[in-house]
Amino acid sequence: MPSPELVAAIYPWLLPLHITLVTLSVLWFAARGLGVLAKQAWPMAGWARGLAPVIDSLLLLAGGTLWWLLQLNPTQNHWLLAKLVLLIVYIVLGTLALKRAPTRASKALCFIAALAVVGFMASIAMARHPLGLFAS
Repeated sequence: MPSPELVAAIYPWLLPLHITLVTLSVLWFAARGLGVLAKQAWPMAGWARGLAPVIDSLLLLAGGTLWWLLQLNPTQNHWLLAKLVLLIVYIVLGTLALKRAPTRASKALCFIAALAVVGFMASIAMARHPLGLFAS
């Protein structure tokens, strides 16, 4: 269990870093998704594909550190469990949107759904409630 001093020292810069990495990850996904829908080649180029795992690895490291630092447990913190389940949905939809969906229309639908899911995940994080923006 981290000491209160450690939490006080790390949390003030770790949370903004996590939020910044979330923003970069989603913006990079959105840029690539728009590029794929516009039938451009760059979103699937090696450099473009390679940047996403770098950002996402740093994001997961920051998120995991926050998880440890705050001693969160998805079985007790249901909002965190909801975010983790939706993260899997987002990854699947993102893969379909960028690569695996068979038609441009299905890629577009998956792209929009992925952005909606990540937006809902953000609302869950802000509300710290599994219903996110639907919590009252």
